[in-house]
Amino acid sequence: MNGRHRTLLAAVCGTAVANIYAAQPVLEKMGGDLGLSADRLGWIVAVGQLGYLVGLIALVPLGDVLDRRNLIAAHLMLTGLGAGLVAVAMSGTLAFAGLACAGLFAVVVQTTVAYAAASSQPDDRGRTIGVVTSGVVLGILGARVLAGALAQTWGWRSVYVTLAVLSLLLAMLVAAVLPTDPRTERTTYRRALGSLAGLLRDRLFVSRGLIAFFLFASFGTLWSGLALPLAGAPWHLNAAQIGSFGIAGLTGALGAARAGRWADAGYTGRVAGGALVLLIASWPAIASASWSLWPLVVGVVVLDFAVQAVHVSNQHLLTAAHPDRTSSVIGGYMVFYSLGSAAGATATTMTFAAAGWTGSSVLGAAFAACALTVWALSRDARNTTTHQRASV
Repeated sequence: MNGRHRTLLAAVCGTAVANIYAAQPVLEKMGGDLGLSADRLGWIVAVGQLGYLVGLIALVPLGDVLDRRNLIAAHLMLTGLGAGLVAVAMSGTLAFAGLACAGLFAVVVQTTVAYAAASSQPDDRGRTIGVVTSGVVLGILGARVLAGALAQTWGWRSVYVTLAVLSLLLAMLVAAVLPTDPRTERTTYRRALGSLAGLLRDRLFVSRGLIAFFLFASFGTLWSGLALPLAGAPWHLNAAQIGSFGIAGLTGALGAARAGRWADAGYTGRVAGGALVLLIASWPAIASASWSLWPLVVGVVVLDFAVQAVHVSNQHLLTAAHPDRTSSVIGGYMVFYSLGSAAGATATTMTFAAAGWTGSSVLGAAFAACALTVWALSRDARNTTTHQRASV
């Protein structure tokens, strides 16, 4: 797989995942325009995330059944259709339908990662996964920055018009540029679904899944709660200023793309363990958000570097261990990711109400410590492949 293909796949991932997170900085504007009450605003984000969770279970296994290149193009088109529906919606019901559709087919991200892994040589797989998944982080964090800027200039609907157009253009590029799926053996949809349940008996999969759960719970604690201390005293930052902290997160996350090269060199376990230590260390700096911003910026960079490094290492390890069902294993792994993100997002707001940002920071550090504990206790990744030895 060449650099052009990696860049295209990263763009696919970034655009797809942006459909889930783009609403966060424009919630109030969307709600007011669609006539939604304040207590229903949360559903604007929740509907897309619920659709994504359903897609992980129902759609991602199709990647082990069908040609993944064609599947990526089809799912991108349907994601764009959902975004387009949101852009023209004149009621909350229609907007929710579009958001659910976009979230459901945004699982094209996992099919894309599986396609990238299957299309790479074993000694280059980590590098490819690192580059492609950097697009996911770019979509998660960059969506906050760009959506705020677009909405400020042309209104919130311009955000979804842009996402719809990008999704359709990328679908055409995927069909025209990418090579066909290299696999010669495929399975049935029934067997692919059954393999998800079977993975729960795989110690490697469960340990990496639990690490992902706590990893993204820590990530969600930061990014779902950070606006709370920044919007309050003494800072009183507006939405655009708060969104700019996503740039610091991007710096850290994109810097971790090299984790894939380290994984190719056989250091998967060491990378994951070291990154989890960094994740815990980032939280004292993040805790300073209520009184100092520069340590916060440093903490955000370190946290996002650590999260992306562990995420790349986990996926490299799992795709190497299960080359015959990469779509199912990535989809199952991402269920842990989704549940962890939701747990962090829910817990941080509750904790902030009770104990302020210091309490939320302790919570984020505790999630990180749990991930490190799982890593330290798991011995199953050692000698998983001949080329790659993860020193857990």
